[in-house]
Amino acid sequence: MPSAYVLINTDMGAENEVLKELKNINGVAEAYLVYGVYDLIAKVEAETMEQVKEIITWKIRRLEKVRSTLSMIVME
Repeated sequence: MPSAYVLINTDMGAENEVLKELKNINGVAEAYLVYGVYDLIAKVEAETMEQVKEIITWKIRRLEKVRSTLSMIVME
């Protein structure tokens, strides 16, 4: 199954709100708050790589309080 890990930076103090929103997106298999350079990490899974890219581009990156992302596509 195609998948990707997405590292996410949010607006200051919006981490928990974005985490809740992530967990409601179809295709986000896991999402966690993390310490370090990024605020959250999400694992995205879908039936096709095109669907994975669409989830990242049109759902995760479009969340209001997401400032930046770094996507890592998993090699199979």
